This record gives sequence, structure tokens and C-alpha cells, in this order.
Amino acid sequence: MKLYPLQFEPIFKERIWGGEKLKTILHKPIKSKTTGESWELSGVEGSVSIVSNGVLSGRSLADLVNENPNEILGGVVYEKFGVQFPLLFKFLDAKEDLSIQVHPNDELAKKRHNSLGKTEMWYVMQADAGSKVIVGFKKNSNAGECVRYLNDGNLSSLLDEIVVKEGDVFFLDTGTVHAIGAGLVIAEIQQTSDVTYRLYDFDRRDAQGNKRELHVDQALEAINYEKVKALTSYTKEVNEANVVIDCPYFTTNFVPLSGTLPVKKTGDTFTVYMCVDGTFTITYEGIVYNYKKGDTVLLPAAIREYELNGKASILEIYIS
Repeated sequence: MKLYPLQFEPIFKERIWGGEKLKTILHKPIKSKTTGESWELSGVEGSVSIVSNGVLSGRSLADLVNENPNEILGGVVYEKFGVQFPLLFKFLDAKEDLSIQVHPNDELAKKRHNSLGKTEMWYVMQADAGSKVIVGFKKNSNAGECVRYLNDGNLSSLLDEIVVKEGDVFFLDTGTVHAIGAGLVIAEIQQTSDVTYRLYDFDRRDAQGNKRELHVDQALEAINYEKVKALTSYTKEVNEANVVIDCPYFTTNFVPLSGTLPVKKTGDTFTVYMCVDGTFTITYEGIVYNYKKGDTVLLPAAIREYELNGKASILEIYIS
């Protein structure tokens, strides 16, 4: 099979907290005023991505991986994860606050849901003035204290709230209590998992007047009660792959592209680019592929040499 840089149809998710910035800022063809997520590249069962460009248009990511695991994933990734595409890539628009929530680790997720855990990172693409995120506790806590504050309606006062700006990055290891605040557009990279435990949802109701389900007992067992440092600092050297996150599940580099940047890969892993600002091209075997802010592209592991060109801020993601 002849492979090339692959793009996929976005999968839009309606959320009670969603808005319209995926259209106004990222130019996604959303149809509603409450679209919270655009799943850009997904192997999650029931929401598997479909190729949108080139001769493989209409094929599912799962089919391509099953037929060509080494060529798509790379030998190292295939050996580690099998044919399950191991990462999920999203853009999020939080018009309102998301619930205060936590994700389980691999062991707990496997036992309860036969799923991977959900380690993730956020890159802030746009932030209204004063927008905040919640990441972990202000100081070390415990389950008993957490329950007391939750029952009193004061859970937020236990948690670390941070005012954010464009370009901020947060690494959220499993067990970290967190929430994305209103007014943010975020690029999210995470393990392939859709397991979330809600602790608190601000007592809001959906259009039918129902409160969303909470998962307090499950969450209490999954939480890391120690204070964490989630805000991540990183360099921004032009035309360099500046390491932002390097964890067992993924490596993310920030690439401030200005002009031409030749790239050579080992073939051990796929690479994904998320364009968080500007425009750029990928030239592969003499063909030029064009990308803009809000685009996500998968380069199969079999693609080892290519050239980036343009003026853009790009997240480069792969598995070490």
C-alpha cells in the first residue's frame, strides 16, 4: 500500500459546556452552538477516524492499522500496543466550565473498563481574559477531606486554580483532579481512552432538566491526593523540535516553524502534527500537502524523510 500524509474527518462531540469557537477560530464545519470537541484522530471504539484525503479516502484508521501495523504505527509502537491506535487527538472549546473530574491509571482502567488509562496534556490555543484551569490540590489532601469538602459544596476551595494564557501547556498524569475553565480553546493529546470520573458538575442541568451522572466512589479510588506541578515550561527555538512532554505514552515537541525544515525519522513510530497557529506544508516524494491552524495530520511510520515549510506553530507528537 502506498502511504502518504493522512488527514481524517473530524468527529464532533456535542457537550453541555461547548460553544462555537471550533468554527470561528479553527474553521471546523460544526452545525450547533454547543460543540465541545473535535476528535481529530481517534481509534476509540465507536468513534474511529475515517481518512478524508487521497486514494485512501473513506478507509478507517482501524482498518489501515490492522492491514499495515508496522507501516502505520511503526515496529516499536506495534510491539508495545498491538493494533490499538494508542493516542487520541482533540481540539476542545470550553464555552462553560467542564466538570471537575479525574481519569484512572492503566491498572485501574483495565480492571474496571478493559481500557487504557488516560494520561493527557493540554496546549492552550486561545484564552479569554481571566480564563482558568484546575489542576490538582493546593496542598496534599486525602479522601476523607475531599469527601467533606465535596459534601459541603466547597470542593473547588481545595483545588489549585491557575489563570492561563495562549501557549501554556499542562501535563495531567492519571489521578490528577482537573477541570478546563470557561473561555478556552485547547489542543489535547491523550491515551486512547474515554474513561472519565466526574466528581462535581456545578449542579447544572441539561436541556431535559437532568443533572449529569457523577462517579464519586470510583473517582476517590483513582485520585492522586498529593500536590502536583502540571504547568510545563519549554523552549521555543525556531526550526527546532523543542521537547514539551516526554512520558511513556507520548512525546510532544513544539516546533516554531519559519522557512524550511528537513525531517528524517527512524520508522519506529508514527508522527502526528497539530497546527496550533499559522500555515505550513509537508513535501513528501515531490508532492506538497497544505495545512492551516486547526489541522491535524498523521505521518505513517513508513514515511521517513520529508520537508516542512511555512510560518507556523506546530505540535509534533510520537511515541519513543
